[in-house]
Amino acid sequence: MDILDLKKNLRKEMLIKRAEIETSFKQSYDLWICNQLAVLIEEKNYRIIHAYLPMGKEIDITPLLKTLLNKNKIVVTPKTLPNRKLENRILNSLEKIEKGIFGTTHPSTPEEYDGKFDLIIVPGLAFDNQNHRLGYGGGYYDNFLTNHPEAYKIGIFYPEQKVDNVPTEIHDICLNEILVSNNPL
Repeated sequence: MDILDLKKNLRKEMLIKRAEIETSFKQSYDLWICNQLAVLIEEKNYRIIHAYLPMGKEIDITPLLKTLLNKNKIVVTPKTLPNRKLENRILNSLEKIEKGIFGTTHPSTPEEYDGKFDLIIVPGLAFDNQNHRLGYGGGYYDNFLTNHPEAYKIGIFYPEQKVDNVPTEIHDICLNEILVSNNPL
């Protein structure tokens, strides 16, 4: 089996595992992740944060985004474009978002951000102890992360999404850290 097949099979497996997470655990875990990220952002005094607007069964970081907006942090979220590109838009309000492609959402205001980031919060389907991640397969985040080597990159996921080894190719970007709790909440 080649690496593309390994990735495809792992994506399918992780989507199923993530879909089977109990709602009560998901809610508690999502809140734990938000709290851990808030502590990290405060400790490191990060001001410009790139995050995602959650879709489907991804970790819901909406409470964190609200907190960051209330603290006047600059929050930037992506608009997914064709050809594996992300347009980074400043998030001013969680009420002013619109639907995009692939089930994504993004700020409805077209205020783009083209600077550096202190922190990039990265979603994904599988992660390992070497800080590798497996995304959805579009290459959007790998292309984006390549252009921001100075930013601290942290992957967030559920314990069920951790694997021994994520199959990687030369273009796959390694993160600085993964955030996961192995203890039931």
